[in-house]
Amino acid sequence: MTLEEYILNHSDAEPSYLAHVNRATHVRLINPRMCSGHLQGRALAMFCRMIKPHKILELGTFSGYSALCMAEALPADGVLHTVESDDELEDFIRENITNSDDGHKITLHIGNALEVIERLNETFDLVFIDADKREYTAYYEAVLPKLRQGGFILADNTLWDGKVLANNVADNDKQTIEIMKFNEHVAKDTRVEKVILPLRDGLTIIRKK
Repeated sequence: MTLEEYILNHSDAEPSYLAHVNRATHVRLINPRMCSGHLQGRALAMFCRMIKPHKILELGTFSGYSALCMAEALPADGVLHTVESDDELEDFIRENITNSDDGHKITLHIGNALEVIERLNETFDLVFIDADKREYTAYYEAVLPKLRQGGFILADNTLWDGKVLANNVADNDKQTIEIMKFNEHVAKDTRVEKVILPLRDGLTIIRKK
């Protein structure tokens, strides 16, 4: 038994409808490892129950798994806006949302995340960043003014398979360069409190002061 298997065996089980989404993601989509999956999904749901958000913004929907995890912890009148840039995923995402008991809480936006953020006239309690890694700092600066005081940002993949420890990064490795830039930017930002957790590929928890 691996350590991850032990953790999963001693955590809440993956809800059956999410197990179906997880399986369908692996069967039908390229790069299924982008799906949050059981462990991170339960963590996201738990964070939402702790934070008790009413309005959530997610950047990077992929198959809809993480959005569904967070939506289950929202109150009945809660709202989750999720943004996906790949329009070829829209039908698959909407199918997963429609088949969920919490799908009515989710509003899907297909398009460029920065453009959608600019259009949204909302104040959010929680933002989950898991979209184009090359735009993380831009996303952060775009959402921070729309986050309430005391609100949280969760940024995924901030350890980037350990590449953040590299001494030399190729000039064309734009994703690694940006993740490293983002981490430094947040670390120095006095407007927020922050901590990186080694959950899956790294999850940074940021609280707006």
